Amino acid sequence: MPVFSRVFFAVAALSAVPDACAQEAQPEPPTAAEQAFAAEQARDYGLDSDAVLAILAKAQYQQSIIDAISRPAEAVKPWKEYRPIFITDLRRDGGIAFYRDNRELIDKVAAEFQVAPSVIVAIIGVETSYGKITGKYRVLDALSTLAFHYPPREKFFRGELSQLLRLNDGQLAFPIDELRGSYAGAMGWGQFMPTSIAKFARDYDGDTRIDLWNSRPDIVASIASYFQGHGWEPEGPVAVRVKPAEGAREITPANTEPVYPLQQLVDWGYVPAEHFDPQRPATLLKLEGEEGTEYWITFQNFYVITRYNRSPMYAMAVKQLAEQIAAGVEDAGP
Repeated sequence: MPVFSRVFFAVAALSAVPDACAQEAQPEPPTAAEQAFAAEQARDYGLDSDAVLAILAKAQYQQSIIDAISRPAEAVKPWKEYRPIFITDLRRDGGIAFYRDNRELIDKVAAEFQVAPSVIVAIIGVETSYGKITGKYRVLDALSTLAFHYPPREKFFRGELSQLLRLNDGQLAFPIDELRGSYAGAMGWGQFMPTSIAKFARDYDGDTRIDLWNSRPDIVASIASYFQGHGWEPEGPVAVRVKPAEGAREITPANTEPVYPLQQLVDWGYVPAEHFDPQRPATLLKLEGEEGTEYWITFQNFYVITRYNRSPMYAMAVKQLAEQIAAGVEDAGP
């Protein structure tokens, strides 16, 4: 039964409770913002506004969530400090072991979705250390706190909260008010937001539920589906480091979207050691590494990784961890 049918019946049942219970502590009345949000859900999606408010009444404000989102690591650390968080022997070895333990599944999914298997594994490694750290917050608390108490991104988080309420919890691993995830409301081994679950999550084990916590087939296939859906190029390059020629043109791209033909970057003094199609779309990335500024030419697949997390440092960490995992698996043999 969809969540709203269940909540509606629960609300109706509460009205029949004896008067003695009415003397118990009552929940805080909904705020004007919550009432407006509930009305929008009824108007735009046909949800029952009372049921929406009943669910929101279960949410608890968490100041620690506001504190956490105000200081994400990629916003305050340079690459030379960010990289050691994710590129470690432990994470590399964990990825090699995870790949080898699940190789048949991972290779099957990678071939079906045409996504690099090592990148799928690296995402799980970077996001949750192969399922060890999936988040301690109730997703309902996280999304409600950010939707109604974090003005810089309230529109985004209200959209995610709306999508959470529209997910049929009969198709998920747990009821929506029991789901746990990150401070931003991301869930499971791959840390999917509600809109990503709706668009890209897959029931790959065929049990009629999407379980991003306990089903490795669902986890692996959902990540692969996400990358395929964002335009991953099979066998395409991700990024290559370059040394600028003397007098190379200084450019500062606005983001990681590959908007220049590679030949343009070559003409400006950024010549990769490897050969690529001169017309392949690319862009330039600068990172502050241990030995100074690093220059990278990045391609479509790097941009796709940034659709998972918009930080270029995140994407570079995934790229480098994936390469280490692939090399380790290959060295270890079948």
